Amino acid sequence: MANLALTYRDLRRWPEAELLGVQVKEARIRVLGEQHPDTLTSKADLVWIYYKRGRLEEAEELGLLVKETRIGVLTEEHTDTLTSMAHLGAIYKHLGRLKEAEKWKKRVLEIRMRVLGGEHPATLISMVNLALTYRRVGKLKEAEDLEVEALDIRGRVLGLDHPSTLTSMNNLAWTWRNQGRHDEAMSLMKRCISTSIRKLGRNHPSTQERLWYWDNEPWKADTSGTSIR
Repeated sequence: MANLALTYRDLRRWPEAELLGVQVKEARIRVLGEQHPDTLTSKADLVWIYYKRGRLEEAEELGLLVKETRIGVLTEEHTDTLTSMAHLGAIYKHLGRLKEAEKWKKRVLEIRMRVLGGEHPATLISMVNLALTYRRVGKLKEAEDLEVEALDIRGRVLGLDHPSTLTSMNNLAWTWRNQGRHDEAMSLMKRCISTSIRKLGRNHPSTQERLWYWDNEPWKADTSGTSIR
């Protein structure tokens, strides 16, 4: 039942995933107890389903409960606890409570940096997520610092044409644009899109999104003659 619920979740069939997820959670509470790690996993899965279905208050309420229980049972540095904190950061971002989102994303990054190291994929994801929040609240220098670091590490470890590296390249270009550094932003975005076309294909969703924004966003006052097509 739990595996089928996960399959529904991966297929984005949220109503079916929720229905089975609730059944799994209740069964595990009855058999294993409220604080068993498997029970907490079931609750955490429901947090993400609520989040994806736009039921943010329910996601927040259950997410806080899971986070606190995991800290008590597993410790704050456990991977599952950090996942719960990261989910709270995403929930608060979509609730518009950006200071709380920043707080949790920053805490997750600090712990992952200390426990996993700066080059671990999970650490880099946390770095990227915090940078996006910094950009949204107008902390553009802090966002740039993290994005430069993430791009440098991903380029060195994964390669300059890896999809994750291209994501970092895209993010840094947007931050430079928001800082008014239009020539640098445009140059980096052109490089990002050209590499996306070559490595991912013109019809890949990431490439299509970047091309759309290139055509529809003012990267500098005069964009004539800068088509990538």
